[in-house]
Amino acid sequence: MSFAKSVEKWRKEKDSFFKFSDDSPIPERERENFAGLKYFRPDEKYRMKLKLQRYPNPEIVTMVTSKGTQQRFYRVGYFEFEIDGKKARLQAYRSAERADEHLFIPFRDETSGKESYGAARYIDLDLTQDDNYLLDFNAAYNPYCAYSDDYVCPLPPRENSLDVEIRAGEKKYHT
Repeated sequence: MSFAKSVEKWRKEKDSFFKFSDDSPIPERERENFAGLKYFRPDEKYRMKLKLQRYPNPEIVTMVTSKGTQQRFYRVGYFEFEIDGKKARLQAYRSAERADEHLFIPFRDETSGKESYGAARYIDLDLTQDDNYLLDFNAAYNPYCAYSDDYVCPLPPRENSLDVEIRAGEKKYHT
């Protein structure tokens, strides 16, 4: 299956979950008219094989949430890459409050608040043994607080604000 077709398949599955699942973040009253999420076109330029540059002693950082509360995360390392001729760096985190097996990468970019959700988009990566990862912005998604005020979502720290457009992944949700 081609890259674009696999992305489209995954997106259709997500739309079905959002429309029909009891665990959907879409408020029940809106699901009947839910026609699917909006996305940027799949683009392989936003898929990068990268090595996580680990910090020897991960620091605990506190992220403010969409409700003004705080959540703690370990800043475990960072990814460096280039998009449209601009060098960029994103910090990778793990929850300090619960055990999980993934890296959490919250970010903002130049599409935030315009074409994509203003507060943040997220990427989750399953942990690897060798710290080699596929950072794929086509998989960037909106936090659940983009769909309903019932959710509490961590907001990315300033260090994860990119000064480049990431025209990949999920767009702003419109009801």
